[in-house]
Amino acid sequence: MSIKGLAAKIFAKRIRKRIDTWANNPIKTQQKVFKDLLHTARDTAFGKDHCFKDIKNHKDFVKQVPIRDYEQLRPYVDRVVDGEPDILWPGKPLYFAKTSGTTSGVKYIPLTKASMPTHIKAARNAILCYIAESGKTAFVDGKMIFLQGSPELIEKNGVHVGRLSGIVAHYVPKYLQKNRMPSFETNSIDDWEKKVDAIVEETVDEDMTIISGIPPWVQMYFEKLQHKTGKQIGKLFKNFELFIYGGVNFEPYRVTFEKLIGRKVAGIELYPASEGFFAFQDKQNEKGMLLQLDSGMFYEFVKADTFFDEHPKRLTISDVEVGVNYVMLISSNAGLWAYNIGDTVQFTNTDPYRVVVSGRIKHFISAFGEHVIGKEVEQALKEGAEATGAMIKEFTVAPQINPEASELPYHEWFIEFQEEPLHIENLALQIDNSLRKQNSYYDDLIVGHILRTLKITTVPANGFNEYMKSVGKLGGQNKLPRLSNDRKIADVLTAMTTT
Repeated sequence: MSIKGLAAKIFAKRIRKRIDTWANNPIKTQQKVFKDLLHTARDTAFGKDHCFKDIKNHKDFVKQVPIRDYEQLRPYVDRVVDGEPDILWPGKPLYFAKTSGTTSGVKYIPLTKASMPTHIKAARNAILCYIAESGKTAFVDGKMIFLQGSPELIEKNGVHVGRLSGIVAHYVPKYLQKNRMPSFETNSIDDWEKKVDAIVEETVDEDMTIISGIPPWVQMYFEKLQHKTGKQIGKLFKNFELFIYGGVNFEPYRVTFEKLIGRKVAGIELYPASEGFFAFQDKQNEKGMLLQLDSGMFYEFVKADTFFDEHPKRLTISDVEVGVNYVMLISSNAGLWAYNIGDTVQFTNTDPYRVVVSGRIKHFISAFGEHVIGKEVEQALKEGAEATGAMIKEFTVAPQINPEASELPYHEWFIEFQEEPLHIENLALQIDNSLRKQNSYYDDLIVGHILRTLKITTVPANGFNEYMKSVGKLGGQNKLPRLSNDRKIADVLTAMTTT
């Protein structure tokens, strides 16, 4: 074992102990975070407007601070972007993480001196938990790659602006700099396809041990490597041990990845976002990711099926239940308050608190009252692929409300295959049956002849990449919506498949 490996092992045990301390005292930990946030921000413009000094408990907080999304918080954010201090959090932020929203256009999410370290520590701690659990450390001496956005930043009223992954790239510890790839120059390439080609050239002859990124973009990297070398990734990178991923559910990609790699590789799932690093997988054989309760974020949860009520009930972690679909709200040391991040989660455990991301509150299909969510379609596709031998590269689903002739409406699944099943109709039936088992509303609509069983439309090779390129969202941290309640994406894909 190398000196670096030994040090990592010792450090991992220490960090695991610290994590267990707060994970085993979740209510107390969140109460402390809650009080610290309100105390620190009470003299900000937001704190004064919402009488933070008078808030004694969560009940008071609910009365004083309404749920907001980015557009509703924007009047305050715009003041921060304009250079005003002490608006949402004391002083000015260190950075703005620039993101693109479907309704808000460009969004500027503040990252403060208090919040920035939590992004770095959570990613580090995820790897350390793996070391503590497995005892493996050899991979720390190999090369590591993180497929991410450009690290180049611009300045706006004295604050640096960039993609979150690009900002985080500036915080890679010195002891990992020699191991880290790709080079700064390659990482700064804007064109995603050119960037991946350059990464392939830089890494093809290296001893890659950790590879990290959003699954569809890592898949592109693996496919280009395989095309160049004719080798499976596991044979090309003999010491490749750890795949770190997040952003989308990995399950639809698992079979394809296993074939590309050619052997089993340990994985760590992360739940990062510009608004905060919420959770990471801390155990290899436990379902769900450990919710980060001590990272300067106070969590609230609203049952997804009541979220659009006039006054939905806001719960703390002490009130949540396993298996229920919740919209997650955060109040944070970045100055976000009762903020709807747009995700829905389900708890897999409450001792300790572990979650899975079940979808987006705005990404669902309910054109006929079925309210099908992301978790359901991903599970259905997984079961269908396993039953038919299909390998899925990418997919999205939309309703077809106005079908041709006298046909009943249906859900249309646009799928790009790595390997097509022998009979696509059988895959459609398997998916449909799984979805009906999971969602009683959808089943009722099929039984009642309101909907017919779903249809699959095959998307040509690289079709989804072409779509993402056409809307300026190819690569980086951009993700294709799994579900749409309209046909904006579907119409573009339909035109693509018929030309």
